[in-house]
Amino acid sequence: MSTVKVAVFVGSLRRDSWNRKLAKAVEKLMPAEFQFEYVRIDDLPLFSQDLEADYPPAARRLKKDVEAADALLFVTPEYNRSMPGVLKNAIDLASRPWGTNSFAGKPGGVMGASIGAVGTALAQQHLRNSLVFVDVLVLAQPEVFIQVKDGLFDADGNIGNDDTRKFLQKFVERYAAWVERFVPAKQTSR
Repeated sequence: MSTVKVAVFVGSLRRDSWNRKLAKAVEKLMPAEFQFEYVRIDDLPLFSQDLEADYPPAARRLKKDVEAADALLFVTPEYNRSMPGVLKNAIDLASRPWGTNSFAGKPGGVMGASIGAVGTALAQQHLRNSLVFVDVLVLAQPEVFIQVKDGLFDADGNIGNDDTRKFLQKFVERYAAWVERFVPAKQTSR
């Protein structure tokens, strides 16, 4: 059974991020052959086309991390009805310079958590627009908008609510099948 490397982008830099917790909880639900690798985005310079003449080391590392992955997973909060600037900046850096888009053709998924009643619906829509433009093959359904409430995560970082865990397990199954459609050499025996 081959390993499927998933580059995980968490759009929140907060130490106690709900979205990082969500990513970690989903990681526990994934099939064993899926290996999550969390992409560092907190040290990236702000994108400017001026950087393209000599890309900074952190931006080159980001591009290598994306290129080494078989698949992508974006887990985003919602800031002012959109995705966080740090996540958009990472997408801009990894997709540039022109002709060196590190995302091109990779399968991806999107999810997010927020205290708001509609979760991260608007942030995810903006994020999906950018991802489609940079040629990420984004899983359309199911959409995962998690409202953070007491008991969402248990003391061990697992999903504490049975209905939410079952819903996320269905997402995991669809995401794994989606990735396997585009990574045929790494098909699993499921």
